[in-house]
Amino acid sequence: MTPKFNRASEADVEDLVAGRHSDPFAVLGPHEDHGGVTLRAFAPGARTLFAIFADGERFALDARGANGFFEGFCPGKPAFAAYRLAAENEGGAWDWDDPYRYGPILGEMDDHLLVEGAHLELYRRLGAHVLTHQGVEGVHFSVWAPHASRVSVTGDFNGWDGRRHPMRKRVDSGLWEIFIPELKAGALYKYELLSASGEMMPLKADPFGQGAQLRPMSASAVPRSGKFAWSDADYLAARAQKDPRRAPMAIYEVHLGSWRRGENNRFLTYDELADSLVPYARDQGFTHLELLPISEHPLDASWGYQPIGLYAPTSRFGDADGFKRFVDRAHAQGLGVILDWVPAHFPTDEHGLAWFDGEPLYEHADPRRGFHPDWNTAIYDFGRREVANFLAVNALYWFEQFHIDALRVDAVASMLYLDYSRREGDWTPNQYGGKENLEAIAFLQRVNSLVYERYPGAMMIAEESTAWPGVSHPVHANGLGFGFKWNMGWMNDSLRYMSQDPVYRRWGHNQLTFGLLYAFSENFVLPISHDEVVHGKGSVLSKMPGDEWQKFANVRAFYAFMWAHPGKKLLFMGQEFGQWSEWSEARSLDWHLLQFGPHAGLSLLVRDLNHLYRTQAALHARDCESDGFEWLVVDDSDNSVFAWLRRGEANDPPIAAVVNFTPVPRENYLLPLPTPGRWREILNSDSHHYGGSGVGNFGAVEASPEPSAGRPASARVTLPPLGAVFFLLEPEHIREV
Repeated sequence: MTPKFNRASEADVEDLVAGRHSDPFAVLGPHEDHGGVTLRAFAPGARTLFAIFADGERFALDARGANGFFEGFCPGKPAFAAYRLAAENEGGAWDWDDPYRYGPILGEMDDHLLVEGAHLELYRRLGAHVLTHQGVEGVHFSVWAPHASRVSVTGDFNGWDGRRHPMRKRVDSGLWEIFIPELKAGALYKYELLSASGEMMPLKADPFGQGAQLRPMSASAVPRSGKFAWSDADYLAARAQKDPRRAPMAIYEVHLGSWRRGENNRFLTYDELADSLVPYARDQGFTHLELLPISEHPLDASWGYQPIGLYAPTSRFGDADGFKRFVDRAHAQGLGVILDWVPAHFPTDEHGLAWFDGEPLYEHADPRRGFHPDWNTAIYDFGRREVANFLAVNALYWFEQFHIDALRVDAVASMLYLDYSRREGDWTPNQYGGKENLEAIAFLQRVNSLVYERYPGAMMIAEESTAWPGVSHPVHANGLGFGFKWNMGWMNDSLRYMSQDPVYRRWGHNQLTFGLLYAFSENFVLPISHDEVVHGKGSVLSKMPGDEWQKFANVRAFYAFMWAHPGKKLLFMGQEFGQWSEWSEARSLDWHLLQFGPHAGLSLLVRDLNHLYRTQAALHARDCESDGFEWLVVDDSDNSVFAWLRRGEANDPPIAAVVNFTPVPRENYLLPLPTPGRWREILNSDSHHYGGSGVGNFGAVEASPEPSAGRPASARVTLPPLGAVFFLLEPEHIREV
């Protein structure tokens, strides 16, 4: 005779079978009951179901109809007793460890810190994690969805059936969790959610997922556990001792998917890129690699700037461990790694964050603040503590888990201004009636402060295109707290100047001098980035006027101007060897061009510029300080000649840079200098080695004590056509400067 026990109500059974029960752990699993335990389980497709305990005792569970719901009483068994469920039908038999016999993993502290926006280890708690719970290895899933009435994890392990693994809700925080025993790394999954009104939402990828399927598929993947064996301790220790403002920073900006392709136009893996890209960038003399966003993203044509999985390195090139190996290899070669990071907005793909639990959650509810009209994307609700914390923790995650050296924050201007790219009436002011986004400002200040506090020598870099004051000033000085800011004004002015025919440059002379009026108001990076070589803008080489020889000469002179100019350097891939065509994310760079002399010469010049920049303190130590720069010739617009002095510390030899932006050689050009003595020509962009005409000063010039332009000395120098020359003061004369 079947003993009496507390049976589940018809309503509970109906809701569980229909996939709409909001508290499945209250019904499923073991429940103490009259000297034993009542077990309930949902096993769709099973004809019979047995509970088998660790001592071998076996109990049949009764079917409540043909809907897959079973329950039964197991006398003498405590609620904590371990058991397995064994099912049979006409097709065979199968068994599993019941997830509903396991207690929660998250605790009250997780709830509290999440709601307060102060959970800095959140990526270790949310998402999918292989771990051992109650002595059994499996996968713990957790997701934040406070508006949902039911959340389930679905995947290739349960037939994507959202009724199979509904999750436990933590009502104080809106977190949902479940531990699925015996599940392994690599399992594919998504979350199935019912809104507060019971509406089924599209399946959602995991916001904290640390792995993902390759597009066009969009599931998250359970990451592997285990500690990565890093070998960069010495590199990180040395980084911690540096002041990035005083150190050389020559950045090679790279889109991993199109730097180079494999056979049949396939993507290279992270390991293949470590074998090829890392030594190439090192040999070219760059100090850092900056990678366009590698967070998982559905659309190749977005270049990564519309990410869905902020915590998942894109599977286009391999898994997370592969990217760790890439960073480790870069550090072994002395190269820093900078990631482009996109906290400003996110795409509205249905499997992403948009209306995640049936209501605006990650995005601001008011479309005047929550929707970006230029990009058709959603804007994060920076004023919601859980959302701001989600983003801040993501920044820390890349530093902590992947040892990156910097984040370059994309589209900062769009975050700072409530009226950014909006017409009057399409935006709402802040509480004081202004257009500043106070919540976004507070978020940026917080994340910058956290990074600089936790990771010595790391950097935060802003792509900010307006005159917002104090972007790279400390938070305690009312700045945003970034370490560096891209100098978009310098980029626009200099490229506009260079695109002019030399005959007209005399009337645009101030386009190259104006930048020095504000060059030290921020810690600047001079960016010739991917944005300047797409969408009809042409490559750097194709922007230049003149015939082919003049185009290459212009580029060489421009790069010499840039490398001698105050500010850190950034150059997008392909521009170092003079790619003719615009960049496309769909194919490799035109590496075959290096077989031709002008392209090989330009590549050699960039390598030599990087070598000088790294080894000569005058060219980098005071990039961000006004006393490291002095004009020597600023007003020779008729000849389109510019000359200036760069200084390092007191004992560092100064360097005089002179650029002639016309195709006319200038002989016996009077160059004012700060001291008499021997000034050695250490670079000539017109050298035959670089594809130039070979006009120059053949070793050195002697500066006499003949005053010129208010300087106590001067020298007669030869300026090559569309060329630049650098002169280094010989060491015995340094004390006289």
